[in-house]
Amino acid sequence: MMDENPAVLQEMVTTPEQQPRSDEPNPVLCNKYKYRRLLLPPFAVSLFATALGLGIYSHLQKTADPWKSKWKSAAPLCLSPACIRASEHFSVAMDPFSRPCDYFLFACGAGGSSTNRDRQRVKGEVNKHSEVRTRGLIEMRRGTDGWSKSDGQLKTFPDRQTALLTAIKEILAPDEAVSMGAAEQKAKNFFKSCMNAESREKMGSEPFLTLLQQLGGWAVSGVWNQTDFNSTLALLMGQYSTFPFFNVYVGPEPSEEQSASNRHYIQIDEPHFQFPIEWNSKTQKAKANTRYLRPFYSACGQYLVLLGVPSDRTTQHCGLFVSLSTTLAVATFPLPYRLSQKLLYRRTTIQELQTLAPAVDWLACLQATFQPLLISKSDIVLVHNLPYIIHMSKTIHLWQVQHELMGTGPLNTYMIFSLLQTLIPALDSRFFQIMRNYSIATGDTQEMPHWWRCVQQTERGFDTLLSHAIREKHAQKEAEELIQDVYSSLKKKLTDLSWRDEKESDFILNKINSLNPRISTNTNNLSYTELNHLYEKVILNEEDFFSNYLQILLLEQKSRARLLSLGTQTEGLSMTPFISGNDIIVPVGMFVSPFFHSSYPRALNYGTLGSLMAKDLLHLLLPDIYTKAKNPETESLCVWSHYLSVTKGPGWGDAFYLPSSKQQEVWVQYSALQVALDAYKMSFKRYLADSSLPGFSYVHLFLSSFTKVTCDTDAYREFMPLEPSFLVTVLCSNSGLCPKPLTCMNKPQSFPAEMCQS
Repeated sequence: MMDENPAVLQEMVTTPEQQPRSDEPNPVLCNKYKYRRLLLPPFAVSLFATALGLGIYSHLQKTADPWKSKWKSAAPLCLSPACIRASEHFSVAMDPFSRPCDYFLFACGAGGSSTNRDRQRVKGEVNKHSEVRTRGLIEMRRGTDGWSKSDGQLKTFPDRQTALLTAIKEILAPDEAVSMGAAEQKAKNFFKSCMNAESREKMGSEPFLTLLQQLGGWAVSGVWNQTDFNSTLALLMGQYSTFPFFNVYVGPEPSEEQSASNRHYIQIDEPHFQFPIEWNSKTQKAKANTRYLRPFYSACGQYLVLLGVPSDRTTQHCGLFVSLSTTLAVATFPLPYRLSQKLLYRRTTIQELQTLAPAVDWLACLQATFQPLLISKSDIVLVHNLPYIIHMSKTIHLWQVQHELMGTGPLNTYMIFSLLQTLIPALDSRFFQIMRNYSIATGDTQEMPHWWRCVQQTERGFDTLLSHAIREKHAQKEAEELIQDVYSSLKKKLTDLSWRDEKESDFILNKINSLNPRISTNTNNLSYTELNHLYEKVILNEEDFFSNYLQILLLEQKSRARLLSLGTQTEGLSMTPFISGNDIIVPVGMFVSPFFHSSYPRALNYGTLGSLMAKDLLHLLLPDIYTKAKNPETESLCVWSHYLSVTKGPGWGDAFYLPSSKQQEVWVQYSALQVALDAYKMSFKRYLADSSLPGFSYVHLFLSSFTKVTCDTDAYREFMPLEPSFLVTVLCSNSGLCPKPLTCMNKPQSFPAEMCQS
């Protein structure tokens, strides 16, 4: 029986089809008369019932679907430590079986889920014509119904990045029992030295000043050896992962990204500038936002003070630094413009690039960046903004000519400031605070915990080791099975679509069938011996984080060269699938708690990570599915129409237009729920048992997991105009998983027997 709620009437009613007609006898009375007409001896009744029961049992044993016979059964409890922690995220109070009226309008934010501002904003647009908020959006009573914990709230799922960083932090903890040998110990030592802020505070700015002397000094201090521009640039790129004037990285060409080829290319792009850049779409020109140049100039002066530069030198050198920065920035273009002008992936040789942008010694700089690989002038590179590269070269040449005789060395100063930005994580907190204050001035108010930064810095050098460790600890056989089940279900879903063009559908389906989803890249298959060999030259000092950080930069350089040479990469901190050749790589970083654990009930794994993975794959493989198939439009509009009818009343179904981006996302979310459930059924039929959390049946836990994880961590929520729990309602209507009817006394209409079927 449904709990009473003083704010909302929640009395169940039956649909018209289920109500007895006035001209028919009452079912109970009818049964009463039948018993009177059929009078048999007691032993005959017993014999008949036994025979009938055995016959029915035998038939069910032969034909019963194990899923249909067990999906709502009480499940054995999972009592592992991981399950006990997971139970803190769930409550049996929101039950689509016993309380469907509550459930189908359960709002994110009620009873412990994180409030979803974007979705509430969209809902506000729907409700702006009505002063009465939908009564079905309930507020669960705290402390009496299982929703509340000791702090009055259920735990929310963290975002996926936080979950992954937390998992890595646990691996790097000194008391972590699992050992990989010397390589793992080095990663732990680096993390420990990073967390030891006291040693950095004692060192102050001395480590950076010592490094400056080794590099030949700089004009700002008055002690400078007039080092060669290209020699300094090549040194910074090769040993310190610093790219002042342009960015360099490695990746595939789009035409080869989804082919069997694993070839990767050197890619050259415009750099990241520290200040916001404005784009004028009318003039199609960029400029530095003058609002932020004053705090940018001020930060420059504060850095120089920490480095012991006399105040009388600050004005000139910071002025030149800001001027050069803004001069370079005007040739940058936003990504949409570069896409429209086909400025991305411009193929050229290093020799041709040298002719187009002669101020940079491209061969020497790229050889330093990818040592010990052999880089030649005939090698192909991919340039992503050639007009910027040409402008940069001309600017460098002009500034060399103008300032050579003056001895101000603005190009050298610019490179040293770029190096300082790279090394700020290894310096004392005063440097970081200046950078943080400037970030706040530009509108970036998000604060990152210190341990979070240390995990990211550890991953920067030990990415291969950490990917291997996550796989060993989190992504075992259960992970591989989940991937295969979800992808098999996804292929079945896409095969059943109604496509707009038969030839195009054949191409898409053939491509999807040819892809092989898997959890690891080649680097995850390294043995402990190979991992130890990879890091054998790393020597760390727990009391000297600055020198440790310099070694991390060298490890990053080796990883970059290895990627160019072998065409394989670790997922690092990746949290979404990506395509590599004929493979779909599912990063091991997806398989961490609370989204996945090998000891979890499969209903929990498939409801949380299974649904997230299905969404990711749909977005990856079919980003424009709305234009390719008919189903997304018809199904999403059907769901939207029913949602409006339930929340607003009859006749509202066509009153609010749903943009195509939101139509596509509604279909993706609903399809992901279907795919994940179908995948769970596959797993359930393969293993005719599962565990659960206290108070949950199999399917109850699955549906609750989907709703909870979508409420708390959905990366696409800005495109969703309705609550994820309503998708469960639609699914229940079509599948028979939930009891009928799914309506309440205060609702204007009942749900149809089936709604929005494919």
